[in-house]
Amino acid sequence: MAKLPNQRWHIAPPAPEGVKALVAATGLSPLLAQVLWNRGLETPGTAAIHIDPELAQLPSPLEEFADLGRAVAILEEAIAQQDPILICGDYDADGMTSTALLIRALRHFGAKIDYAIPSRMHEGYGMNNRIVEDCAQSGVGVIITVDNGIMAHEPVQLAVDLGLSVIITDHHDLPPELPAADAILNPKLLAEDSPYRSLAGVGVAYVLAVATGQAVGKLTGLTATLLDLCTLGTIADLAALNGVNRRWVKRGLKSLPRSPLAGVQALIQQAGSEENKKPMHPDMIGFRLGPRINAIGRIGDPCTVIELLTTDDPSLAFERAMVCATTNQRRQQLCEQTEQEAVALVEDTPLPWERDRVLVVYKSDWHHGVIGIVASRLVERYGVPVFICTQENATTIRGSARSIPEFHVAQALEFCHDCLIKHGGHQAAGGFSVTVEQFPTFQNKLSEFAHQCLEPEHLKPLISIDVQADFDQLTPQLYGEIESLQPWGMGMPIPIFWTPGVRILEQQVVKGNHLRLKLAQGDRVLGAIAWRKGDYFPLPSPVDLAYKLDENHWQGQTTLQLEIIGIRATTATPNPFLTTFTHRNRQYQCSFAQAGQELRIKNDQNQVLAVQQGQRVGLLGESRATATPVDVTKPHFYSLIKAAIAALNP
Repeated sequence: MAKLPNQRWHIAPPAPEGVKALVAATGLSPLLAQVLWNRGLETPGTAAIHIDPELAQLPSPLEEFADLGRAVAILEEAIAQQDPILICGDYDADGMTSTALLIRALRHFGAKIDYAIPSRMHEGYGMNNRIVEDCAQSGVGVIITVDNGIMAHEPVQLAVDLGLSVIITDHHDLPPELPAADAILNPKLLAEDSPYRSLAGVGVAYVLAVATGQAVGKLTGLTATLLDLCTLGTIADLAALNGVNRRWVKRGLKSLPRSPLAGVQALIQQAGSEENKKPMHPDMIGFRLGPRINAIGRIGDPCTVIELLTTDDPSLAFERAMVCATTNQRRQQLCEQTEQEAVALVEDTPLPWERDRVLVVYKSDWHHGVIGIVASRLVERYGVPVFICTQENATTIRGSARSIPEFHVAQALEFCHDCLIKHGGHQAAGGFSVTVEQFPTFQNKLSEFAHQCLEPEHLKPLISIDVQADFDQLTPQLYGEIESLQPWGMGMPIPIFWTPGVRILEQQVVKGNHLRLKLAQGDRVLGAIAWRKGDYFPLPSPVDLAYKLDENHWQGQTTLQLEIIGIRATTATPNPFLTTFTHRNRQYQCSFAQAGQELRIKNDQNQVLAVQQGQRVGLLGESRATATPVDVTKPHFYSLIKAAIAALNP
């Protein structure tokens, strides 16, 4: 028997009445209306705001963030007194764009500004005592953390004891007790239904910058520039694209191709995008710009990105963008090597992840900067929470975690806190350090936590599917609808369709261990790509497929293409109701579709008459998208339908 991916499929239940109301209110197709329903947009009002986020009435950030006014007052005084301000950043894309955003804003406001980012290799994540002591010695009056700080109790207390003001801007999960900072801006402190609840670190920095600019009267001409950086960081950090994130990112994607920032233009040029008149596609950031920025934080010097995003010199920006590109190539090579070694450890050792309900994998010489990416790939491969570890020094092991929906990483790390040096994170991801001596205890406690929240059936990659679709429904018009609802992303994932009983006409493994396919359902043939699925070649036929609808651009031609994400043994039974017949000296083919609810009759000119059960109007044409309505009660159609039904029911 052919090998197929070991996946669990969750298909959203249909909601015909709700979908009907959304179709009437929005004009979207039933398929897309079902997708919106699945995303919790169950009323015409919520759907309308999702389609056009500018319709939402937003509360002022000053009303939502209790400490925002206090933070602005501290910065106003520092700017007026020319007290030096230090931004303590982070080395991922969110932290670096946050740092660059506040540097640009505070310089524009006239502040004396500098920044520090801890060394990933030697210090690890977050504000530390060394940075605080350096600030005190150099006369810094205010420290602003970006994308970190909420867990930095000891360094914050040290800063307060040394007479420094501390403003924490962060978005990570809250500890049981908050640090003793002068002001804390964290969306996790807000109500669950706050439109600001899903802000990334760069979004919180944007809120602080805009509020400060309004207070000092120097915001004019700056907001659009800051929004470009906010959009970059929000998408690259995989923040949920709901609430205010959706409004700001949708605006930012329109302006990014024409951004006045030299660094953004250099990144776009290096990535090879020439669509300077269209809104930027989120995938351009997620797969091309974001990885270039993140690669620097993982295996390079974060100063490269800060210079890239704060310079107004195009030549310097281009040089820094080149460094980002070459560093990203090296990061890709490290990821491939590390992933291969990790898979070999899992499968050859073997590691008892099914027994433990969590996968802990360790090798002493893996690079700290890429283990998080590899952890995500292992989650995708095995469908289990992954904690991947490497040696930090002779006595300390350092790790990165990625998870599945049923397992909360931050809660798991907190459960193990008594055997960890430090830890932090959120539901889906986290980081930690543990002594070599405590590492076995840590593994045992992780397994104990996993057994509290996971059952064996959870330990498969989850494929969340929106709605069943026939190939005839996959049209350029449907793709256009999907694109009109951009940005899709975290919290608002792109639609996943599925089709049962798909025939595989052609398949081949291509470079990168991907599968390229030619698929058919009925008479409709479509191309497809299955990323990183070459190990399953050859696939049996037919199969059930779950997929995203995409476009393929090749040699000046644009065609629809399926991006396969789920494959399983078919649940469809062969259609016995498919036959040919002759009517009035012409040859026809006929079949039932849509679970027997639709009769389709195809003539020798490839025109199809589609008639829904009980309907007086059918569709006639070469495709559903271009078909015209016809009255099937007219004698010619009526006699043809009778002949087809007779052929299908001999």
